[in-house]
Amino acid sequence: MSRAPDPMAIWEVRARRRSIASVALLAVPPALALLVASAHLGGLRIAAIIALVLVAIVALLLWRAARRDQRTAIVRRLDALAPQLEDSADLLWQAQLAPGTLAQLQRARLLARLANLDVEVREPWPRSGLIASALASALVLGLAWAWPRQVAPVAQSVNDATNTAASASRIEAARLTIQAPAYTRLPARSETTLDAKVAQDARLDWDLRITPMPAAVRLSFHDGSALDLQREGDHWLGSRVLAASTLYRIEVEGVPALSDELHRIDVRADRAPSIRVIAPEHTLNLHSEQQRDWPLEFAVDDDHGIAKAELVLAQARGSGEGIAFSEQTIALQPQTGNAMTNATDPTQHGVTLRYRHVIDLVALGFASDSELIARLVVNDNREPSANVARSASLILRWPAKPATDGSGVEGLAQQTLPAYFRSQRQIIIDTQALIAQKPELGAEAFLQRSDAIGVDQKILRLRYGQFLGEESEGHAEAALESGQAAADSQLGALAGMHGADEHAPATGNKADAAAEVAAEYGHVHDIAEASTLLDPQTRATLKAALDQMWQAELQLRQGEPTQALPFEQSALDFIKQAQQATRIYLARVGLELPVPDEKRRLSGERGDLSDRIGAPIARSDAADPLTNLWTALGSGQTPDWTTARQALLAHEGDSAQQLDALAALDRAQRESQCAACRVRLRAALWPLLPQPAAQVLPRPAPDAAARAYLDALQAARGGRR
Repeated sequence: MSRAPDPMAIWEVRARRRSIASVALLAVPPALALLVASAHLGGLRIAAIIALVLVAIVALLLWRAARRDQRTAIVRRLDALAPQLEDSADLLWQAQLAPGTLAQLQRARLLARLANLDVEVREPWPRSGLIASALASALVLGLAWAWPRQVAPVAQSVNDATNTAASASRIEAARLTIQAPAYTRLPARSETTLDAKVAQDARLDWDLRITPMPAAVRLSFHDGSALDLQREGDHWLGSRVLAASTLYRIEVEGVPALSDELHRIDVRADRAPSIRVIAPEHTLNLHSEQQRDWPLEFAVDDDHGIAKAELVLAQARGSGEGIAFSEQTIALQPQTGNAMTNATDPTQHGVTLRYRHVIDLVALGFASDSELIARLVVNDNREPSANVARSASLILRWPAKPATDGSGVEGLAQQTLPAYFRSQRQIIIDTQALIAQKPELGAEAFLQRSDAIGVDQKILRLRYGQFLGEESEGHAEAALESGQAAADSQLGALAGMHGADEHAPATGNKADAAAEVAAEYGHVHDIAEASTLLDPQTRATLKAALDQMWQAELQLRQGEPTQALPFEQSALDFIKQAQQATRIYLARVGLELPVPDEKRRLSGERGDLSDRIGAPIARSDAADPLTNLWTALGSGQTPDWTTARQALLAHEGDSAQQLDALAALDRAQRESQCAACRVRLRAALWPLLPQPAAQVLPRPAPDAAARAYLDALQAARGGRR
């Protein structure tokens, strides 16, 4: 016996089908319109991607419609459209009611009335939504057909610019083959556009087909050079090796001219290797008592590869100026490494290698008076000349001997200068190394290295100047070194106290003699002749050494290490003579600032004040061609294009910014009525403009409160200005 169908279940199935159909009619037409429009405008590849997205969205909407609760909507419609159900339609779905209850009796009455009930429980069709969906779909299709279609034949990016007129010549096909240098290990590749990014010294081969056939084709580069292409059948061929980024234009003869569009080749230079020190963690390391070896580990990154890595070990033995140096070089092999190529940019290729070496300190003869300096030198595989990178110097130093407590002694006597004065020899070594490396360094790097050595020379000069009472000059610069200098002075002084005994008075110990010296001379340290207990000859020798250091510093800061070297040698000779002094006294006193003059406070008198910087320098940027061009573009005047182009070609700096400015200048010059081209040129010129001179701002006019204060000061001085 078959069971009668449940009307509530039938209602739910019909309501769910209506909900799914409504969502499908609302979502599918716009999705199909978007799919057809994307295929028409962007091609099948873009259409396939959009189709996947649209299918996912429509499927999600249909799933939500199928999962929607239909019972609540049906009850609401039954209560609204069927008064015979007495607003109790929800009882129809409550089959588990207790028998004999009022709710169960009411449900039985409702079930009996269902046979005569004719109510549409489904949601009505969303007519307004369907109309809007159809209109939106039609609008999308209409716009897609009205919009110009983008086709992608060979060299389409070139033809879009060249098809300016039906009668003009055009490039039918273009192919640019790029062969990177062999040492880069980059594969050869071909481009269908005339713009590319290539490695330095790459070989470029052009293959062009131009309609109609010209009599001659030439590539004209922005630096004035040209490349004549050779005809082979319907093709025009030519090749060139590029070492720097360039702009070029295709010129034809015998046929209507091509578009004047500039094409760009960006050349990426081979970077020098980058070295990271993994172990040890610090640059300066102290040798422990039980240490027998020193592990070193480096990570080296390069864009194409590493050809050679060497560990340079320099060992210094001795103290003072009597130091012996020895140096050895150890070839290292990489422990691990990997190479990778950027998929989005074939010109980007990276190599990372790790080098590890353990130094046997016992076999090296590292003793208590030694100092070991290690540095990794890496050469990449660039040809014909490799890029060289050097790591930071890693120092292994024997700990200093502990100093003897000198409390209660205001001054210390010693026979020799502190050990840190040997730095003058190191400055000479650094200067000689810089002179030898000058052919390998650029002008800017050479000047920076020379300036850094000049700073070291200045710090050393200030240290010597403290022995002659020069505390005011360079005090702020020497403050960072004062702690280490004071410690070195104490160590050197304590080491020399034994030799100073023979110069102490016959009665009393050496501490008493030092205390008497400090009591008599300790508080006049700001006077050069009284700040140290030096004989006149030694004091004159130290002054001569300072003079030579002045001259050496001057030449180094100006980037002339060759001229500074004789002054450095002369300063070292004077230092050796000063070390023969029979007695040197180092005063340990604090800074004593001069007492301010209370009579001049809040007086407003500026008669004795002078400008320490000097008179301001007048601005002279009016003659700069780039500044004149930038100003003329902003004011709407006609610039001097020839002078501006020559200035851009001669500009030294970022080649990418230079090419941007040259391309913008070429476009602005050819399209003189293009306001957007002038704006684009001004934006490209801004990074290349010279930095303006500092301006002297006038003193702001005083307000009412300031004027009252100045009037009160003038009245207090009796009307004097």
